[in-house]
Amino acid sequence: MSSTSNLPAVSGDTVSALIASGAAALTAAGVAFGHGTATAEDEAAWLVLWRLGLPLDSELDPGTSESIANQAVAHDQQALVATLFEERIRSRKPAAYLTHEAWLQGVAFYVDERAIVPRSFIAELLADGSIDGWLSDQTCEVLDLCTGNGSLAVLAAMAWPEVCVTGADISPDALAVAHINVERHALKERVRLVESDGMQALPGPWDLVLCNPPYVNAQSMSGLPAEYRAEPELALAGGTDGMDFVRALLKDLPARMSPQAVLVLEIGNEKAFFEAAFPDLPVFWLDTSSGDEQVLLITAQALQAWAEGRRWI
Repeated sequence: MSSTSNLPAVSGDTVSALIASGAAALTAAGVAFGHGTATAEDEAAWLVLWRLGLPLDSELDPGTSESIANQAVAHDQQALVATLFEERIRSRKPAAYLTHEAWLQGVAFYVDERAIVPRSFIAELLADGSIDGWLSDQTCEVLDLCTGNGSLAVLAAMAWPEVCVTGADISPDALAVAHINVERHALKERVRLVESDGMQALPGPWDLVLCNPPYVNAQSMSGLPAEYRAEPELALAGGTDGMDFVRALLKDLPARMSPQAVLVLEIGNEKAFFEAAFPDLPVFWLDTSSGDEQVLLITAQALQAWAEGRRWI
């Protein structure tokens, strides 16, 4: 890990200068991204705007009349920005843990170290209606399994005002964070939160199950950057091939789904391991901004037929 004393100081008397300086410091420090931003420039903009109390969607093109890029920044504010960058580099915590805020599909969510930083591609599918065609007028009970900070449960309730949503997680700490977000978005009447080890406390029947489970395989876990290791390991580690949780889920779920139900499951970069573990399971791969190998859909009928023809050991 790089020492902050060996890094260029973050400084600048305008918003754009602070962002440029901050991006250079992040790059020099070799920090890892992936918790809401993908580049040093984007993360620097996030940290600077947040620390200065400016809207995160502020116009930063210096050639645009409404841009704040050339806005002057007082010396005391410059010092606060520099301190924030130093903490990001020193701690290697994701920026979302420093700002206590993460965004999915334009919706703000509270987050802290008790829950994984939300970044599920399922959020895109909720927002763009990709799942809607798989649902019916009988879809009313939605489960967000491994809900973490509750973001997908909240987005599902926003997407379908007529459904009831249950967010479930094995971690009481994560559920405490989820409660904050359910209250923040005034959804206590429509989103309930349940502590459950997998499907143990969730008899159903469920019409739609959303699940972004722990799926990182053991080899990948051993090589994760410090930013990912700052997150709860329980929310990431999926065993030797990443499929431990998924195996249990596919065993327990058929008896808890309604006939018209579907499962939407995120497996990240583990498609090869998924297909090796479940070679004869018919699934539909869904398009996201990361391609069509990260999120899949399984119908209740297909899962039931598959389960009946499989020996569970």
